[in-house]
Amino acid sequence: MGNVGLLFVGAVLFLNGLLLLGKADAKSAAVFNLFVGGLQVLTPTYLIFTAGDDPMKILAASGIYLFGFTYLYVGIVLLADIDNVCVGYYSLFVAIVALGYSFANFHLFKDYPFGVIWLYWSFLWFLFFLALGLKKTGLSTYVGWVTAIEGWVTGVIPAALLLSGYWKHTTEIAIALGAFGVVVFGALWPLTSKSRQPATAGSAGGTGAKS
Repeated sequence: MGNVGLLFVGAVLFLNGLLLLGKADAKSAAVFNLFVGGLQVLTPTYLIFTAGDDPMKILAASGIYLFGFTYLYVGIVLLADIDNVCVGYYSLFVAIVALGYSFANFHLFKDYPFGVIWLYWSFLWFLFFLALGLKKTGLSTYVGWVTAIEGWVTGVIPAALLLSGYWKHTTEIAIALGAFGVVVFGALWPLTSKSRQPATAGSAGGTGAKS
């Protein structure tokens, strides 16, 4: 059940990445965020109720709420057209807690790929904190690309492999995920540098972009 939810997490991250890149409508994205947010609240609730008081199963399911509440929050904020600064500060909370879940996957579950994936999510939610909480709007292009890419790398592809029974050679997958993240997200930083530059006088109405 959790793997089905992971598939749709990939979808909503991809859509939200397009939103940050200015390629999607905010209200349309809001509706899908509410769909996925609802799914990501119902899924861990079911998994916890059926865990039979197994603390490891409860721990594994509990982290899903972090994202379910994010998507519900984003959906409501977009539909109501209200300030998203608190979404940013909630994202800081998620980024910090995600480090704990990464540690749990590495050391308790011995699930090395998801130990790396939780680091991906910690990095992404920290970017949300910078872009939304601290209003570093010049980061929007970079954050948009990272979000869209993570939708596939941490959601759609792992879910497809897990659902089809091809999630094997986990140590190699973890190493590949780590290398991919460092190389791709590192390379994206200089490639998106123009979006972080203040506009010059006479361009874009002579107003500078916030950073």
